[in-house]
Amino acid sequence: MKNFVEELKWRGMIHDMMPGTEEQLMKEMTSAYVGFDPTADSLHIGNLVPVMLLVHFQQCGHKPYVLVGGATGMVGDPSGKSDERNLQTMDMVDHNLKAQQKQLEHFLNFADGENKAEIVNNYDWFKEFTFLDFIRDVGKHLTVNYMMAKDSVKTRLETGLSFTEFSYQLVQGYDFYWLSQNKNCKLQMGGSDQWGNITTGTELIRRMGGGSAYALTAPLIKKADGSKFGKTAGGSVWLDKNKTSPYAFYQYWINASDDDAKKYIRIFTLLDKETIEALEKEHDEAPHLRVIQKELAKDVTIRVHGEEEYNAVIQASAILFGKATADKLREISEANFLAIFEGVPQGVMAKSKISSGVPIVELMAQECDFMKSNGEARRALKENSISINKEKVDAEKTITQEDLINDKYILLQRGKKNYYLLIAE
Repeated sequence: MKNFVEELKWRGMIHDMMPGTEEQLMKEMTSAYVGFDPTADSLHIGNLVPVMLLVHFQQCGHKPYVLVGGATGMVGDPSGKSDERNLQTMDMVDHNLKAQQKQLEHFLNFADGENKAEIVNNYDWFKEFTFLDFIRDVGKHLTVNYMMAKDSVKTRLETGLSFTEFSYQLVQGYDFYWLSQNKNCKLQMGGSDQWGNITTGTELIRRMGGGSAYALTAPLIKKADGSKFGKTAGGSVWLDKNKTSPYAFYQYWINASDDDAKKYIRIFTLLDKETIEALEKEHDEAPHLRVIQKELAKDVTIRVHGEEEYNAVIQASAILFGKATADKLREISEANFLAIFEGVPQGVMAKSKISSGVPIVELMAQECDFMKSNGEARRALKENSISINKEKVDAEKTITQEDLINDKYILLQRGKKNYYLLIAE
């Protein structure tokens, strides 16, 4: 069997590991699980680290389980949180679980083979478990002192921690016990912030006579500049293209710093060590070509969104940074179009005015604030520096409905970098 631990080591994906874990994995095909919290109807790129743990685990011949927290999602994990979050209804949790499962199918083989991935929902074993039975049969095995010693609890004692959140580690610990007894799961994996919850599970299994259990965590990803991984000015980078467009998704990876890209390509792709080291050598010889960033962005974008969306992203990038025509602008999706020109100054005008035709000078200086005056507009046109939808125009141009992209947008441009997006409503 391929050595899972060695694979993670050279990729920089091990933070903590319980003694005996590697020996267990080399002895036999082992089952392991990672839990996902259904607080949203999409995973974000921060979730990709535990996803990739499962991907490598499966590729090394072991059997991965994806635990979706139908029950724990209604409680809330205090790990890494400064405040208690809003609790969710069962309907909200169920909707989120179904959406996340579709995304996980892009990464793991759920279809066939002895080690095919399986999804389990902890609501299935908690829905009939009464509170009195739980505190009698499970709660008695762990002391309050043991639970209070966890970092996820200690860091919240001053600001306040409800009993609901305090009990979370016991509920997650029972997940591990249930899976060990019913699915022969011997290993739980997750991010380093989950170490306390995971070891509560191994301790519970030991005290309840459940046999051997192991724990492995990956480091939390930090960017070289100290900013938070997976966050932009617009919020989280989601796997759902309706929340984060494929273009914006691709741009997140392509804009990674050299130091970050060298780390990310090991964690988020399946490229082997020899290939990555060759890319690193090529990159170091010509950093301006951004070889690693391009390979990283391509690999992750195709895995999440598919090759067709990746090709559309490359086409969209060429429009922004290269030569393009109005026809090319019309070929890209509205989501990618808006993502390309996110942050560009915008204005709104009535579509009814455009239907009767608007002279270009009037459009630029009066219908929007792209130009300060008619005189400035005429001078810019005379200098041949004005483009409409990426095509040069002169002072005789009249803007009509035919100029609208997606029946809604007009892209004004002065020179190479000065853009303005006019929205017709």
